[in-house]
Amino acid sequence: MSRFAKSLASILAGASLAAAHGHVQHIIINGVQYPSFDPTSHPYMQNPPTVVGWTAANTDNGFVAPDEFAGGNIICHKSATNAGGYAVVAAGDKVYIQWDQWPESHHGPVIDYLASCGSTGCDAVNKADLEFFKIGEVGLIDGRQAPGFWGSDQLIANNAGWLVQIPSDLAPGHYVLRHEIIALHAAGQLNGAQNYPQCFNLLVTGSGSAVPRGVKGTALYTPNDKGILAGIYNAPVTYEIPGPALYSNAARGVQQSVSVATSTASALTGGAVPVQTQAPPAITTTASSSPATSTAAASTTVTRGSGNGGRPVPTRCPGLAGRGFDKRRRQAHGANAPQKAAVA
Repeated sequence: MSRFAKSLASILAGASLAAAHGHVQHIIINGVQYPSFDPTSHPYMQNPPTVVGWTAANTDNGFVAPDEFAGGNIICHKSATNAGGYAVVAAGDKVYIQWDQWPESHHGPVIDYLASCGSTGCDAVNKADLEFFKIGEVGLIDGRQAPGFWGSDQLIANNAGWLVQIPSDLAPGHYVLRHEIIALHAAGQLNGAQNYPQCFNLLVTGSGSAVPRGVKGTALYTPNDKGILAGIYNAPVTYEIPGPALYSNAARGVQQSVSVATSTASALTGGAVPVQTQAPPAITTTASSSPATSTAAASTTVTRGSGNGGRPVPTRCPGLAGRGFDKRRRQAHGANAPQKAAVA
């Protein structure tokens, strides 16, 4: 093969790898589906739709590396800008977050935060001013065999979707929901972790009064945190979830299940009333009680969400080179097993 051909193959392979990571397609609240930002299509539209998800420059479905933790990219992804719309959710209700896919090899925690937008409104708030408090976290569920069974594996088993519950005592107002997967397949070396934050604008209703204190997005993690610089290939695996402590009144042990959209709605703006339309044929997929499996090696399969028909797609990642991933297969554990993360 010529040098040019090798270079072209390398470029195409890199593009394929990045594209395989995934992004959030939409969120569902009480059966109503709201569209999110699509980094693979919206940036190329002359007039992209107003959605609840923040716009970002992750057109390659890429990640934020630890050496970027002190900058704005870690807040809501690369060069993120405010979403123009929002969705309404009552305090105590759940938000279902649907990814288009997630690679099985990218094991790691799933973490959720909220930040109040104050009187400014989330469509105009300065992201650097947002102070995030943690409302959900699932890290290492079973570490008896390396690389372990993780929150990300539970997400895959749940049709590439995730349920997060809004605290029931939260004061009404506009909030940014920050949802994140941290991939640890290369995190045994400095700057090897991969953060995939996604942000959405919510209007929380209810009669609560709690206004939890949070921390700036640029202060959530450091490159040397135990949950960021973390090897996962020696059994038994132990892990400490990074970031601030979970909010005291956050729901714990949220049972993961697949939310089915019964209608769709456009993102709300200003004082607009939701415009709902009949959904396409109902999704009949139910939550699996065990991790997704495939006849291919678990480390080289991407499980796609409902928006892509659940088709497994081969993928590799540069971070896997030389780690023997093709010989590793995920062990079957209950998708709703209690978290058993030991402190590293």
